[in-house]
Amino acid sequence: MKVLLVGSGGREHALAWKFKQEDPDTELIAAPGNPGIAEYARCVPVAVTDIDALVALASRERPALTVIGPETPLALGLVDRLRAAGHPAFGPTKNAAEIESSKVFAKQLMTDAGVPTARAERHTDAAVAKRAVRNFGAPVVIKASGLAAGKGVIIAQSHGEADAAIDAMLSQRVFGAAGNEILIEEFMHGEEVSLLFLTDGEQWLPLVPAQDHKRLLNGDEGPNTGGMGAYAPVYPLVVTSGGGHAGVRPTSDRWAEWHSIVALAGDQIVGPVLEAMRRIGRRFSGALYAGLMVTTDGLKVVEFNCRLGDPETQAILPLTRYPLLPLMYSVARGGRLESSDWRGHLHAGHAVSTVVAAAGYPGTPRTGDVIRLPDVPSGVHVFHAGTARNAAGELVTAAGRVLAVTAVAPDLATAQRASAAYAAAVEFPGKQFRSDIAWRELARSARAS
Repeated sequence: MKVLLVGSGGREHALAWKFKQEDPDTELIAAPGNPGIAEYARCVPVAVTDIDALVALASRERPALTVIGPETPLALGLVDRLRAAGHPAFGPTKNAAEIESSKVFAKQLMTDAGVPTARAERHTDAAVAKRAVRNFGAPVVIKASGLAAGKGVIIAQSHGEADAAIDAMLSQRVFGAAGNEILIEEFMHGEEVSLLFLTDGEQWLPLVPAQDHKRLLNGDEGPNTGGMGAYAPVYPLVVTSGGGHAGVRPTSDRWAEWHSIVALAGDQIVGPVLEAMRRIGRRFSGALYAGLMVTTDGLKVVEFNCRLGDPETQAILPLTRYPLLPLMYSVARGGRLESSDWRGHLHAGHAVSTVVAAAGYPGTPRTGDVIRLPDVPSGVHVFHAGTARNAAGELVTAAGRVLAVTAVAPDLATAQRASAAYAAAVEFPGKQFRSDIAWRELARSARAS
């Protein structure tokens, strides 16, 4: 089968790897791709924002399936254009992708569907927004409504910090049009978990739960980023249906814990949201990301994304036994997903993915630094996220998040050590990485033993 993969990041490299693992005969074309993806695909230099050129590429290549990785082309209506031209595409339409491209829309959708989430208010005027902040207390969350590459969320520890964030978004326009409207949202206490689903708009299939690490520095210190690493599965999170108990505990029954999270999320969140989308004529098919908070009142939604998460995908796919290609192909052609025994798709191991970032990230990352990669040991995957080749053919940094180093091992501690060790061995000036991905879960395990 010929497959067109749209994107150039670590998520897309992981997808390319997974597709080739499933079917080595897959003819893979990537637009624009990156040097890592080029090991599996023929890369074509078409930007993910050039919708006309992407449709022309599909018309020329006639792939059986197009898979869109990033959110921007989805929000720009690439799926709509491809389908109108007769090309099957996996991903939501433009109006369905608004579940990510407009946090205001997503919040209203959740309210209408009765989905548990944080209390929030929409604002477009900075002065009014600052007055409203006083009713939320501190800490408080300030969110740019539009797409901001994962950086449009500020957790303000004081009203002063909240005011500065409001000015930055509404007055200084640091996020451009993405900050034309903002949400002021109550801060939720708890621990986050990322749940990713494949869906045909009605039925859904879960992938392994993961946890992202947004802060730049160890111990969840420093500024927010697009994600500095992730681990999977997140099975010790214990959740009840609400009313006074939620939290974490070590357990040997990995399947029971995974099932408890997925079943509750399906009943309380994914099912109602998909139904609400159908009801308003925005049927969502593709990959739905639910960022959830485990609170003392049960699961609450932090955010939805209209695609697979990054860097969660880099940790999840090496543990995924679902055959993604036929599932995506079926959904893209209007087929229906069938119920599946999740137990058979839970890998016995653990994965930790450590992001290696460029100097200056998450502010203004430096590009063009030459990268030296040591030999890759067994059990480690190096997914390229922001790399390129210079005129001399050397591998160089090309974006803020440069690499995602994923290690798979029978236990979490071994996976973390292997991932961090390879990240430490990567060489380029000013590199940044966290050595403590999965630190909370490892600490829980240590206390239990």
